[in-house]
Amino acid sequence: MVTRRIMATSGGFISTDLWAVRKPGVTFMRMLELSGKERPRVCFIHTASGDNAEYLKQSYNSLSDLNCNLSHLELFTQPNAPVRDEILAADVIWVGGGSVANLLALWSLHGVDSALREAYASGTVLGGVSAGSICWHQGGPTDSFGAKLQTVTNGLALLPFGNAVHYDSEAQRRPKAHELIADGTFEKMYATDDGVGILYENEVAVEVLTDRPEKEGPSAYLLERISGSVQETKLEIGKIETD
Repeated sequence: MVTRRIMATSGGFISTDLWAVRKPGVTFMRMLELSGKERPRVCFIHTASGDNAEYLKQSYNSLSDLNCNLSHLELFTQPNAPVRDEILAADVIWVGGGSVANLLALWSLHGVDSALREAYASGTVLGGVSAGSICWHQGGPTDSFGAKLQTVTNGLALLPFGNAVHYDSEAQRRPKAHELIADGTFEKMYATDDGVGILYENEVAVEVLTDRPEKEGPSAYLLERISGSVQETKLEIGKIETD
């Protein structure tokens, strides 16, 4: 039986003492582990940043010391490879940050969304940061449209609830998330502080992981509307207890 997995984060990679050099954090390394491959094929999808060349270069460099086969899917100015073939060949897919609204529009145009659904069903480990986290959900707050947060609701909905990223570092994020639960835009929402990721298996949140050195403080959260009010439950680092 295939286990479907998504790592939705506000992190994934961490800075080093070297200029513009990053290394994979705990959240990304767990994805490699979950692939079950000795040499997993990792595909980067950086549509949300307009396939920014420097961002892509940093991503490749960050994994240069690991036993991985690396590839990427570009959509600007045209796909650099057959979309479905590139996606289905990967063991791990990482989606970078940027504009989730632009990402979703272009994915629909080029059939990336349908290929990712197929990959997810087949057991490919999916993940990403910021826009690359929101995209797997029904949607969530985004700065895709300007400095004031707005909402996207046309995510892939592989995870059938909302998502809020950068929960502890941007002042608008928490109030906007609460608003979206209060007004019924989403029945349930998961949120992550910077450097934190949530691992989902078969659409269930099973573990909270952090790329940050401090284990106390950074967290994930579950937001629900209960008895007419918004309830925020802090999810500590580690396995999530389920009933």
